Amino acid sequence: MTILTLHAGEPAWDTVACFAADCPWRAGAFLAELMRTNRFAEWERVFAAFDAESPIGFCTLTAKDEMPESCVYTPFIGFVYVDAAYRGRRISEQMIAAASDYAKSLGYTAVYLTSDEQGLYEKYGFELHGTVETAWHEMTQLFVKPL
Repeated sequence: MTILTLHAGEPAWDTVACFAADCPWRAGAFLAELMRTNRFAEWERVFAAFDAESPIGFCTLTAKDEMPESCVYTPFIGFVYVDAAYRGRRISEQMIAAASDYAKSLGYTAVYLTSDEQGLYEKYGFELHGTVETAWHEMTQLFVKPL
């Protein structure tokens, strides 16, 4: 298994966009559209796990993820997904680590993540920071991981 750090124009970019579009998680189609229309800042990245030539998971590192522009926290790890056949192998942990390492290389001292999951992201070093309102006016948990 390999974790790739991707930006628009790289050969695997379209492959991961197609994988995201076809995954059963509804957010995958949204990520695929963001990728196809290149709605990523120059420094933002998609991280993809591959088994041989096939993508099996993805996540992103972006400025805001699902947060409104007024949000003071940045950067966010988002769109964490692993294909059902590959779950339980700590692949999301490896993608999150790659995204965290990249954020640290950019000079960030923490990364953030929003989720309604209980007990999942804490095992990857995140701490519950509080509850926040998303850009879609929904309440969710905000997690922080010091780098």
